[in-house]
Amino acid sequence: MHQPTRLNAGRMRSRVASHGLILALALGAPGLFAQETNPAGPVKVEAHSSKWDYPKELSVPEGSKTHIVQKGDTLWDLAGKYLGNPYAWPQIWELNQWIKDPHWIYPGDPLVIDMARAVATAGSVPDAVANLQPDLRRADPNAMRRPELGFSFQDFIQLPFLAPQGAEAYYKEQGAFTITANKREDRRYLTEGEQIYLNGGVDQGLKAGDRFLVLKTVAKRLVHPRIAKKKLGDVIQQVGVVRIITAQSKGSIAVIERSLDGVEIGSRLVKFVEPANIPAQLRTDTSEPIKVAVNAGMVVFSRDAKLHSGSGDMIIIDKGANDGCKVGDVLMAVRTRTYPVGSGQEKHPPTETMTHYLGQVLVVRADAQSATCRVLRSVEEILGGDTITP
Repeated sequence: MHQPTRLNAGRMRSRVASHGLILALALGAPGLFAQETNPAGPVKVEAHSSKWDYPKELSVPEGSKTHIVQKGDTLWDLAGKYLGNPYAWPQIWELNQWIKDPHWIYPGDPLVIDMARAVATAGSVPDAVANLQPDLRRADPNAMRRPELGFSFQDFIQLPFLAPQGAEAYYKEQGAFTITANKREDRRYLTEGEQIYLNGGVDQGLKAGDRFLVLKTVAKRLVHPRIAKKKLGDVIQQVGVVRIITAQSKGSIAVIERSLDGVEIGSRLVKFVEPANIPAQLRTDTSEPIKVAVNAGMVVFSRDAKLHSGSGDMIIIDKGANDGCKVGDVLMAVRTRTYPVGSGQEKHPPTETMTHYLGQVLVVRADAQSATCRVLRSVEEILGGDTITP
């Protein structure tokens, strides 16, 4: 879903489990490395930056190993490495319940892994399934499938939205803080694991562990593509999540937990609220001509200011909550074509119109006068000015 033209200076992407079950992110930190041991006594855990209240000393049961998380680790990968089956990741989480959310693990976090739970490796089959016959399998295979996600966390931290009052007015309304500097002064674009400084601290009610969404202004004074005199406002884009690790009286030190675009000095920070995953409920009424509703909207912006948008891209439309749009709605992308139907000899030949199906988009943010949508499916490029209809 991510375009190759996106800014990639200093960017580090996390690995995502291919089945979509888990995104366990490990951020970078210096001086940390993986350890695989089966110690005779307790294991001391080095102090490190983590969201979780990790154990400072581990008593490892016989037959178990410890693993110190390193950058890039996921529970999915570790289950495949140690237990022989990546789908067994909940067994690792079960033994390390101080991790409150398996989507987030950090370099230096200690994991206890029970090697007795290792499943069959290549060339062997567990007794429990050795004699399984086809007619004994689940009758409805769809019952085992998880729904396709139409909007996930990595989409959320790249989401653009419209601020009709202007970006600066929006930041003021939200009580935004500002990234004022970074630990490594030679870097302009910052990425996951790097430390930053911000202009808010204990005096403003901030504390260690608070998380913020990173915002930057990507377009100013956006004009409607079809109505030249209609000013739409500024476009703001979400670019990452940071977490405070040290709060002082008037300033704080934070670490970039997650980013898919470069975080810059001067970017603004607002309180982070964990987003919800939204299942994709694709529509089937795609036969042409597509009926265009009276309250249909129009594409006014595409993320990265692209001329063409396709599956996985984000667009902004000029209809919002005031027009009945709400998060989770699946809308149709449509283009109207007019074609001649006369003999070709007429001075003013008669015409017909046809509404062509372009794809489906999911509303992921609904503001009063605009909405941000993620393109779920596209059979043709979606352009600025194309119609989006309920």
